[in-house]
Amino acid sequence: MLEQKIKQDEIKIGANIKAIRKQKKIKQIDVVRKMQLMGVDITRESFVKIERGIQHIYATQLKAIKEILETTFDELFR
Repeated sequence: MLEQKIKQDEIKIGANIKAIRKQKKIKQIDVVRKMQLMGVDITRESFVKIERGIQHIYATQLKAIKEILETTFDELFR
């Protein structure tokens, strides 16, 4: 089964992720490590591209980021 990609064209999900992550003083590598421990396949390079808005994000990645940053989907999609 193919996983759903979420485009970042209109909604700046990556910028929101970055802002929330920085506000909580969490490093990129720490988010990536926690995602990998949750079984989500991602590299730091991919995470950087997601935050910059140049790579689409998968639904499982978004869900993991939401849990790691202890935030809501509303905050990620604002």
